[in-house]
Amino acid sequence: MISILKKQESCISIKDLARENGVSEGCIYNWKAKYGDMEANELKQMKELEEENARLKSIVANLALENDAVKNVLEKKLGRLTTNNK
Repeated sequence: MISILKKQESCISIKDLARENGVSEGCIYNWKAKYGDMEANELKQMKELEEENARLKSIVANLALENDAVKNVLEKKLGRLTTNNK
């Protein structure tokens, strides 16, 4: 991505770059908007952070599901206890 964006900065048309690299023009415009001011090492670090963020979101979602399941089980057990004690 970075090399394509660098070539675009040197006045090669986006249409030509898209054709040469097998991507759409829209894709290059999106890259330019998102990554235009970044260097390769910054892009790598950002991608790593995005992957870590996705992993952490998955962990939180799984914990929330487990928490909900435990609450449901406890509510059912408490409901049985109160009806058995009457």
